[in-house]
Amino acid sequence: MARACEICGKSAITGHNVSHSARKTLRRWEPNLQRIRILDGKTPRRALVCTSCLKANKVTKA
Repeated sequence: MARACEICGKSAITGHNVSHSARKTLRRWEPNLQRIRILDGKTPRRALVCTSCLKANKVTKA
């Protein structure tokens, strides 16, 4: 299972660490995902949701 928000689909992006001598190594930026209980219809279930979706009230907590 990919680590992505189940509401908006936000997932990790890739780029480079750049040192002082301009050497580049790969790195990842992970989204701030929280495993919370949400209401899916009338049944509660656990889901990975990013904090921007939680703050924007795009999901109802159980």
